[in-house]
Amino acid sequence: MNVEEYSAQDATALAKMVAAGEVTADELAILATNGINAVNEKINAVATGPFDSPLDYARDGRFAGVPFVIKDLVCHAMGVPTRMGTRMLADGITPAADTHLMERFRAAGLATLASSTTPEFGYNANTEALVYGPTRNPWDTSRSAGGSSGGSAALVAAGAIPMAHANDGGGSIRIPAAVNGLVGLKPSRGRVPLGPDLDSNALSGKAIEFAVTRSVRDAAALLDEVAVSYPGDRFVIAPPERPWSQEVGADPGTLRIALHTDTWSGTSVDPEVVAAVEQVARTLEDAGHHVERATPTFDWDEFLEATAKAWAAFLSESVAGVEAMTGTKAGPENLEATTWACVQYGRKLSTLEMAAANATFNVVSREVGRFFQSYDVLLTPTTNHPAMELGYLDANADLDALSWTRRIFDAFSFTPLFNTTGTPAISLPLAESREGLPIGVQLAGPMCSESMLIRIAAQLETAMPWAGRRPAVHVTNF
Repeated sequence: MNVEEYSAQDATALAKMVAAGEVTADELAILATNGINAVNEKINAVATGPFDSPLDYARDGRFAGVPFVIKDLVCHAMGVPTRMGTRMLADGITPAADTHLMERFRAAGLATLASSTTPEFGYNANTEALVYGPTRNPWDTSRSAGGSSGGSAALVAAGAIPMAHANDGGGSIRIPAAVNGLVGLKPSRGRVPLGPDLDSNALSGKAIEFAVTRSVRDAAALLDEVAVSYPGDRFVIAPPERPWSQEVGADPGTLRIALHTDTWSGTSVDPEVVAAVEQVARTLEDAGHHVERATPTFDWDEFLEATAKAWAAFLSESVAGVEAMTGTKAGPENLEATTWACVQYGRKLSTLEMAAANATFNVVSREVGRFFQSYDVLLTPTTNHPAMELGYLDANADLDALSWTRRIFDAFSFTPLFNTTGTPAISLPLAESREGLPIGVQLAGPMCSESMLIRIAAQLETAMPWAGRRPAVHVTNF
């Protein structure tokens, strides 16, 4: 197999080729390692690695031998240093055990070759942490790869690996998927294990683990492999009626789809993005679905303030954990300015203030729940605009916690709602701008509706194919 053949395949196809003896896992590891090294000089997406050989994995797993990377945040592997995007951990800490999700990745047969970059503690919609330097978008290296899973998304988009670990506390799977031309599924809260270090209440229940992929079928098949509960989980989510991989190509039926292209924040949306979403709406109507303009309504300013409190509390907790592990005191000399502002704010929050924030989340979640009694799907842009210039979301800006939160989510205002509700959402690469940049379209549904979202996502993937388009920085160019 040559690099052209390798980079044209999704993970499912590569796994089948390994199983059939058409290519060996060792050959894939060499192709992936060479690809990672080649593109990383241009996009700076690797935090640690590539390793001399893949981490141990199950040779009989569904994706046995398929190259993979893990994001340098939350999910971690035994013996692999992690820095979480912060200078507080410049030399990294080396975990003594896998997280539960890492166990699932190994069991699935994924051959992990590196860890990918993230913003500091994940709180940014781009990936430009000082500890690594900026991660660049392979479609245009003057632009952001999105965040917080920007490193993973950039490596997949550049053809170095077919899919990669990602996580999402406000859009961090879907935003980089959108700006890099990938599929980004954020599953329902509790679907993918966060343990043993965290549980489904992490970040006020907003934090979700999963991946970015090249295809809908890869997202479905990987979800089959990692959606497992563990002893001690405080909540166990309802399982699907059948494997999610069986939903790819299944008839979604006639769905009631709400179309919303205005931001809840009141900020602008690029006209090309609006046009792309409206084209998707027409495609869905042509497929027999009922589409009309509608949206859940809520107070954006209250929602944003509550979100700022949740993130500040989480960041202060995370930083306290790093201080305890390392003995290093946090401060402006080892934290980016906005992180430090959020930590200081989080340390001052009272129990009553956090209770008020959670009350706001409850009101918003109830409203969205009522909305999904009338509609099966909410169709929106994933991002307000295609990939932005590097530096637009400067984590070293002189901003307080609320102002930093507003700057992030006024610019990326379609994604955080579904972290608060815990409901699933998926970004699909269904259009491109006049400049050739990917445009992502988001489909969201009620709790536990991954099966329905996968069915309609696969329908759109067939009707509006994106596969085959390649960015400027791609393994085939080296």
